[in-house]
Amino acid sequence: MTTTPAAGSVLLQMTGIVKEFPGVRALDGVDLDVRAGEVHCLLGQNGAGKSTLIKVLSGFHQPDDGTITWAGEQVSFSTPAKAIEHGVSTIYQELDLVPHLDVAENVFLGHEVARAGFTQRSRAHELVRALLARLGHSEIPTTRLVGDLSPANQQIVSMARALSHDTRLLVLDEPSAVLDQQEVENLFRVIRDLTAEGVAVVYISHRLEEIRQIGDRLTVLKDGATVGTGLAVADTPTAELIRLMTGRSIEYVFPPRTEQTGGRGTPMLEVRDLGLAGVFTGVDLDVHAGEIVGLAGLVGAGRSEILETLYGARRATSGRVSVDGKRLRRGSVTSAVHAGMGLAPEERKSQGLLLDEAVYRNITMASMTRFARLGFLDKSQERRRAAELTASLDVRPEGVTRVVRTLSGGNQQKVVLARWLLRECRVLLLDEPTRGVDVGARSEIYQLIRSLADRGVAVVVVSSEIEEVLGLADRVLVVREGEVVHESAATDIDEARVLDLVMEGKAVSA
Repeated sequence: MTTTPAAGSVLLQMTGIVKEFPGVRALDGVDLDVRAGEVHCLLGQNGAGKSTLIKVLSGFHQPDDGTITWAGEQVSFSTPAKAIEHGVSTIYQELDLVPHLDVAENVFLGHEVARAGFTQRSRAHELVRALLARLGHSEIPTTRLVGDLSPANQQIVSMARALSHDTRLLVLDEPSAVLDQQEVENLFRVIRDLTAEGVAVVYISHRLEEIRQIGDRLTVLKDGATVGTGLAVADTPTAELIRLMTGRSIEYVFPPRTEQTGGRGTPMLEVRDLGLAGVFTGVDLDVHAGEIVGLAGLVGAGRSEILETLYGARRATSGRVSVDGKRLRRGSVTSAVHAGMGLAPEERKSQGLLLDEAVYRNITMASMTRFARLGFLDKSQERRRAAELTASLDVRPEGVTRVVRTLSGGNQQKVVLARWLLRECRVLLLDEPTRGVDVGARSEIYQLIRSLADRGVAVVVVSSEIEEVLGLADRVLVVREGEVVHESAATDIDEARVLDLVMEGKAVSA
């Protein structure tokens, strides 16, 4: 990797960082050092302390103990503005852009380009065009509203905003979560260009294969403490990383498939010629009780929209959907839910959960009528059933009155699944079920999905990770530009062939 002469020197050193919240010691003496011009990866299960650590680094939280040394001098990042002044920029997984402002306004939000008290809009747009060109995305119009951009381009705007502050350390929290493979490759190109200029990058991801591609060194957190730091990415085996993160060895394998037999009668889910104008067309799909069917394809290929249309969240323009032989009304979520269909959406925080409500309320919200007594909700019964489900799913920490926002990503996903377990749904649609979920919780979610299928639930899974689709599903449909271009048993296709299909789109008979 080509770097500037300053590369290799220690830019940031965090020593013995402690952070306590009421009843919780989130960080218990964490150590981290980052060198100029390197990509330092931060690993750990959900709840290990990664988010708290980067909030301390970015000035959002103040440490209760420990020291921060920046370029050889001890400093205090008392506010986010102080961190930015020193050259620390953080791009969180949930981008903090303003959708109704244009690209240039977002990039210079809070530090507008001005002279003598007057905003210089033309100068601001000129500077933003230069920043976008530096990031290899000069095609993004600086006058476009950010809300109209794709998630990938919104992330580029966030990086442009970071670089507008003369950034020396860039923190990226799960940056690839909304990106397809080609966009991830472009992100890596941008990161390599930045590190070649001497910028340090802290890269947080649950995807170990990404860390292998982009990382130089890594630090592992567990239960708020450093359990490994300064480890060379190239020299640290995956098994060792998993052991450090979890405290135990985990075989990163998918649960065994149930042996499928032919002639199983009427499908539990039957889809014929389903279409949504301008998005996808001509989708045919049968899913039998006890079967898991995966939809593979690039982001934007129409996979999520297919699930949302099946569920009635989008109104189909053609075709029909039936559950257990009963045809559903187009565009009716109520019809889908009453027929026994459930959806765990891609964006669980904004679309699948009431973040400021209790765990039990998030679980019972689709089954409220069963807890109604003479027009009043039986809250004790709600809590009892929710407690039974969270115990069976090992939702941590315990306590169904806890606000769901306080749970990790993997445990939030378990709460969404518990909702449909309570509802006893017969068809379950899962959109990116393990996005932002650590390796330990992934294994638990895979086992849960397979156990649901074993109980007779028909499951449809969408995932951007081809390995996940092939490993979890019994049968796979490959979607490209709104069309199904391949259907076969998961064991009859490999990752390379799926990539060929999503890139080239050559139709292949099953």
